[in-house]
This record gives sequence, C-alpha cells and structure tokens, in this order.
Amino acid sequence: MNGRVLRIELKRSVAPWAGVVVLGGSLAVFCLIDGIWWKGTAGWTAQWTSMAMWTRYLLGFWWPLVVGMGAVYGLRESRSRMAELLVTTPRPAWRRAALSAGAMALALVSGFGLLVLVGGVQVALGRTVYTPLGWLPISLVAALALVAGAVFGMGLARALPSVFTPPALVVLFLMLTGLLLRQNGDGALPSSIAPNRLAQLSPVTVEPREMLLTLSGSVHLGQTLWLLGLLATGFALLSAVTRRARLLAVIPVLAGAALALLILPAAARDTYVVDRAAAALVCDGPVCVTQANRSHLPELALRGKEALRVLHDVLGDSAPNSVREDTRLRALGEERELSGDVALVDFDERLFADATGGELTRALIAQGLAPSCHGNSDREGGGGAVAVQSIAVSWALRDSRLQPLEKKGGDAYSLKTWADADVAWQKLTALSPAEQRSRIAELRAAALSCSGYGQLRVLAGEASQ
Repeated sequence: MNGRVLRIELKRSVAPWAGVVVLGGSLAVFCLIDGIWWKGTAGWTAQWTSMAMWTRYLLGFWWPLVVGMGAVYGLRESRSRMAELLVTTPRPAWRRAALSAGAMALALVSGFGLLVLVGGVQVALGRTVYTPLGWLPISLVAALALVAGAVFGMGLARALPSVFTPPALVVLFLMLTGLLLRQNGDGALPSSIAPNRLAQLSPVTVEPREMLLTLSGSVHLGQTLWLLGLLATGFALLSAVTRRARLLAVIPVLAGAALALLILPAAARDTYVVDRAAAALVCDGPVCVTQANRSHLPELALRGKEALRVLHDVLGDSAPNSVREDTRLRALGEERELSGDVALVDFDERLFADATGGELTRALIAQGLAPSCHGNSDREGGGGAVAVQSIAVSWALRDSRLQPLEKKGGDAYSLKTWADADVAWQKLTALSPAEQRSRIAELRAAALSCSGYGQLRVLAGEASQ
C-alpha cells in the first residue's frame, strides 16, 4: 500500500522535478559552459575529491531552490483545502508526512546520485589512478543537505501556508548562502566575512582551486548534526497538528546548530585541510610527484632525468639535482618559494598541463634555468616569464633560432614582449660562449631572487644601464 502511494506521489507531485533540477541544471552548467571547472588538476573530472567539491559548490544555486520547491510541495494541502479533511482520517499525520517527504528525498538523492555517477565515471576513465574514499563524506553530506532543505521547506510551508512562503524561503536561503560564501580572497585558504563556524553551517563549498585540499572530519560531523536537526525540524513541522507540536518542532534544529557550532572548526586552516595521503610524494630517482598525480610519474621521470642532464651540462655544480611537484599552498598571485637545487613542477601551469615528450623536457629545462616566481595558469595568467624561459631553453639546447615554449599572443603587450625577446636572443647569441654562460647565470640568479627588474634586460645586457 505504501509503495503504491509513494509511486503516486512521485507521478503526481512536484517531487521528481526537484531531482530533475539538480541533475539537469548541474549537467547543463558543467557540460554546456566551458568554465574553470574543466581546467587544471582541480577540475571536476580530474580527481575524485575535486569532483565531489565541485558538485558541492553548485549547491549554492540548487540548495535555496530546492528549499523553495519543498515549500511549494508543502502548500499542497492548503491549496486544495483538504487540511481539515485529512486531520479526520485514521492514518497518522506522521505517516502521511513520511510518504511526501520520502518522495522528495528519493527524487533528490536519485538526481544528485546520478550527477555524482556521471562525474565519477569521467574521473575513472580519466588519467588519475588515485582512488581515495575521502570524497564520499563530501557527497553524502551534500545529499543530506538537499533532503534536509527540501523537507524543512515542506514543513515550514505547512506551518505558514502562504503563497509568499516559497519565494521568501528561496530569497532568504540565497542571501544567507551568498553571505556565508563571500570570500576575503587574501590567502591560500578559502575564508568568509562571517565567523568560520557560522559560515560552515552552509553546506556549499567554495570554488575548488587546490586539488590537495579537502574538508576536515570535524566539518563533516558538525554539518551532519546541523542538517539532521534541520531535517528533524522540517519533518516535525510537516507532521504537527497542534500549535504546541509546532513550537516543540524547533528544538531539533536549535540543538543541531548548537552541537554543530561546538564541533565546527574556528579557523579556515582547520576547515580546508591538505589531504596527506594525496600529497605524499612518490619518486623515481630524483623525480617526485604527489600520490594524486602519480600517473604523471613515468613520463615525468624520463623527461626529468634528461632535463637534469642538460642543466648539469650548462650550469655545472649549481644545476638542480631533482625535479619535484610543487605542493605548497599559495594565494592567487603570491610568489612561490624557489630553490636552486630543485626544479618545481606545477601541473596546473600551461607549460606542464598537457606537455609530453620534447615539450615536457623543454618545460623542465625552463624551470631549472629561469624559474618563474608567479604562476602561469588559467587562474593566474602570469605568462610574462615565458619569453625569458624560451630564450634560456633555446640557448641550452643550442637551437639555431628562438623557439617559443608556447604560442605567441596577438595582443599589443605580447607582441612587444616577443619583439624584445628576439632582440635579447640576437644579443645573447652574438656573445662568446663564456659571456653567454655568464649572462645565463646572471639571469638565473635574478629569477631565483624574484628580482623586480626585467629579466629580458638581463639577457640583453641592459640590466646595469
């Protein structure tokens, strides 16, 4: 009997549309828009954790909308003027509430589960061979948030049966979500203008930027308690038939919020933490990458050893003796810490993102000869050092002409930069071999110190003028 009623609920109610919105809306955003979620090692199909974090990020759009859809569902009895009639039926109110809440929960869990399945299949078919289980709590809490929000909307609409209840809830949750997610943007870790504990009451995560970051266990536990309280309050309001029951229904959400605020971390550094298993280094001789990117190791080890030999030939004892993936967290635009002994690799950067074979060897030599203090990625766009690096690599490999490491831009700044690079290349190659080595050594020292003056001027011999 209950199964038949549940099927009727799914056929004739708004519940299935909530799942369709979550699944269809998310796939439309991910697949129809060429956004930052397709870029770099933190893309939504690049790693399991980043896939889970990106689906949580989209809750910023769907969570308020699902609460509103739940409220529309909760107005069904008042709109049909059947509230008094249903009270007189022998079926308990909690059982009627369970069927409608169950239909909504089934639709939302199915829609969100299919979204995670689509992302998971693409991750599994992709390049990564790192398969952690730490992404599961991230997705499970997201599913709980959708169900809790929808049931809370249903219960509140039944307690306050007004046509203004659904839009008011959507606007309220949208404003709160946006306020709690608003970032200061001045550090390597995400943060909010609200106190961190309060900000974590929102199930929405910030835009994933670092693939090594994940949510801590205390965040999972605290958010689960808060969302269970929200779910219990929504269900209690949905099944309450007296004013006293409605007043008592607020106890679970208050208790859940109180417990959550005791458990949730007070600082952003304890909220978004480095996944130590993913960040563990895997090495092949002098070449090391993180466990999360160990699929890159065979190619990188082969090309890295070749690049180290070239660097030793041109730099002697001052050459780098290892190649290592850069795992330090940086704010956007922040300078990275450089060392003359290590050639750092960042797979988010344009030079390394899709490089293989000879292109990868040249990129590694560039990092050894003229390392860049700033990132050159889709998020940072700092490509000013590529012209300098191109000259250094072309010199090290004894190319007859300057070979750009990436395609030249067509804007005025790029055209001038590459014109200056051609001039610097001509001046460098016109010198004697000893003077060329001296000029390259001066360039490398300037690069390692993140010197402020133009490195093209160093190669052209104009730095001291």
